[in-house]
Amino acid sequence: MSKEFILPDIGEGIVECEVVEWLVAVGDTVKEDQPICDVMTDKALVQIPAVHDGVITQLHYEKGDIAKVHEPLFAMDVEGEAAVVEAPSNEDNSAPSVQSTASSSHLEDFILPDIGEGIVECEIVEWLVSEGQEIKEDQAVCDVMTDKALVQIPAKYDGVVEKLYYQKGDIAQVHSPLFQVRIAGAGSAASTTAQSVEEQLEIHKPQPAPSNGTAINGKPVSGKAVASPAVRRRAREMDIDIRLVQGSGKNGRVYKEDLEQYLKGGQSQAPVVSAPEKVTSTPETAATSSGGTRVEPIRGMKAAMAKQMVASVSTIPHFTYSDEIDLTELIALRLSLKEQYAKQGIKLTMMPFFIKALSLAINEFPILNSQVNDDCSQITYFDDHNIGMAVDSKLGLLVPNIKGCQNKSIVDVAEAVTKLTDAAREGRVSPDDLKGGTISISNIGAIGGTTATPIINKPEVAIVALGKLQHLPRFDAEGNVVSRSIMQVSWSGDHRVIDGGTIARFNNLWKAYLEEPAKMMMAMR
Repeated sequence: MSKEFILPDIGEGIVECEVVEWLVAVGDTVKEDQPICDVMTDKALVQIPAVHDGVITQLHYEKGDIAKVHEPLFAMDVEGEAAVVEAPSNEDNSAPSVQSTASSSHLEDFILPDIGEGIVECEIVEWLVSEGQEIKEDQAVCDVMTDKALVQIPAKYDGVVEKLYYQKGDIAQVHSPLFQVRIAGAGSAASTTAQSVEEQLEIHKPQPAPSNGTAINGKPVSGKAVASPAVRRRAREMDIDIRLVQGSGKNGRVYKEDLEQYLKGGQSQAPVVSAPEKVTSTPETAATSSGGTRVEPIRGMKAAMAKQMVASVSTIPHFTYSDEIDLTELIALRLSLKEQYAKQGIKLTMMPFFIKALSLAINEFPILNSQVNDDCSQITYFDDHNIGMAVDSKLGLLVPNIKGCQNKSIVDVAEAVTKLTDAAREGRVSPDDLKGGTISISNIGAIGGTTATPIINKPEVAIVALGKLQHLPRFDAEGNVVSRSIMQVSWSGDHRVIDGGTIARFNNLWKAYLEEPAKMMMAMR
């Protein structure tokens, strides 16, 4: 069955390229990962590999033509995918008509869909199925991690998993094949042909590690290394000049394992041999090494956090304001209500009170619920109080936000806090819950520490860090020393639009609602 190869994304912002050289001709038999053609973008020369074994049936461009990204580049008959063919009819009906085996099922690649606004790649965290396993529609197939959250990918059809294109820890590209499934059904071949261009999008898949044979096809370093786009991308991530890496594959093709070996320095001592050699092992005494290093790429949510924090600190002039809050009465109120709401399945922590009091204070100081544009020439005020809370998840820092807190009761906020906290700790927060925040709370005191200098969650203009709760001696109205429940809080504000007096008055109002819960109740509408 002839199948179109769709020219994948070959660089950020690149929409077309020039066909420099075809390395195959119509009728040639090609193998998976074999180079098909060289194309030139406005940035570099890129080699396009085959993603299946098969026979080339059509080249859609001539040498020197301009090819479009996301459009067919060439067509090929894929090995193992036969067209549906009806057996000849039998006039005497003495034997039933027969269809080829291929007509009863067909292979189909599952294309990794858009999994979040602006997300183009993700890391394979865990495969939940294995090759040869039967799967059902909507069954979870794998967990992938983006720079925002952990996402579970479900199956689209019933079938059998034929091939997993990535290993655990690999980086998968959006709109590229994630796994291959065999789908039962005689009429399914037609639906495969009718797939949209987006669903047919083919991007090179990572190859399994080469077998540990004794022969290494050494190749002198040349101006251009033979490697797939995925390997080239990994080389860039590892800051390696791929032209200096000795490939262990056919014609010197470089694999990911070659990059790792090069980074360890192992290739510089590795001899190039063309035939098996007998190696005599000599017992060696284990040596204790010291002073070693380990290099790993920063990616996923860690990379997103790094980028966000640098952008915030480098563009927003921060200032910090600290104070202490006496939470003795609020703690007593919560304890009196905790069991009652627990019977209704509601977990009543301190956080819902902090959030609701913050929302009430914003009504009097809307500047705290605003955002400024990049050149600070305009300020936007938001009617909705979408209050974020930083959660220390197992995958890194996440800041989901509760939408419309101004219209929610404390019980409503408590339910939302429980739901988002549980999801965040598993890394499974919806992208919508991570977008649109207007102000944030960081509960660093849950881990330890009393004060902090929190970094504003750009483009917001303020953030508060809650310290740990302490029982400290304080003087009462009569001058007696009493034990009170004290929490230190630390505000960071955007000094372009918020001055010290504003943050102090805002904090005083927020503090009053928390220290005297009756005031907070009376302020609610």
